[in-house]
Amino acid sequence: MLFSKSHRVLPGFGLSLGFTLTYLALIVLVPLSSVFIKTSGMDFARFVEVVTSPRVVASYKLTFGASLLAALINSVFGLILAWALVRYTFPGRKLIDALVDLPFALPTAVAGISLTALYAPNGWLGQFLEPLGIKIAFGPAGVLVALIFIGLPFVVRTVQPVLEDLDVEYEEAAASLGASRFQTLSRVTIPALFPALLTGFSLAFARAVGEYGSVIFIAGNLPMVSEITPLLIITRLEEFDYQGATAIASVMLIFSFVLLLIVNWLQGWTSKRSGKGE
Repeated sequence: MLFSKSHRVLPGFGLSLGFTLTYLALIVLVPLSSVFIKTSGMDFARFVEVVTSPRVVASYKLTFGASLLAALINSVFGLILAWALVRYTFPGRKLIDALVDLPFALPTAVAGISLTALYAPNGWLGQFLEPLGIKIAFGPAGVLVALIFIGLPFVVRTVQPVLEDLDVEYEEAAASLGASRFQTLSRVTIPALFPALLTGFSLAFARAVGEYGSVIFIAGNLPMVSEITPLLIITRLEEFDYQGATAIASVMLIFSFVLLLIVNWLQGWTSKRSGKGE
């Protein structure tokens, strides 16, 4: 006997959509809207004064700049690491594969303390870098190192399954047609991995923008030098300046949302181009 309607495990579209929207509203939309509601109690002149003060602008530059640079670095080395884990077999491969997830499980405060102990002037690596004039801990470089550490797994775990599904025969066919290694990489492999790589980049960037625990220990937290925006928000809250904290948070939220929209648009654009290419 043939059924006129396909059998679905979950209930109908209306109930499923209603549950999805309700859950999304309670978990995401309501908390985020409270930020703008609290900020709306400020007049516009006060809002502009708070979010454009020199100290806050300096924290924007460090937070977004370091997050963007860390995400770009992770995109390059995360791709190389995923490639090595998928395409090669070597002793300790499973151990390295497990260590990639360590920043996920490690408390951020523990990560910050560990990185500080490693890169401080008297640390294991810092004591050798200090005589060379290279300062990592207690400066902007320390912020970058912490953001690279917590963002790397996002790129690796996003690219790795796509790379596992990518058939090696395409690369072998390109090589048999006379393509060099660079041509094969740039015209065959990277285009196939680019949407996943872009997703990993956006996840690493979003994670880095909101990072707090691992950064405050290694950054030094010097105003106008190594102070991140999340720390400024915490500082305003400790001073009971709730509207000032939500004003800064709303600016970060808008910037992050716009950047993620741009990344999602690029993902859709590349997917359409790859579909036309096929």
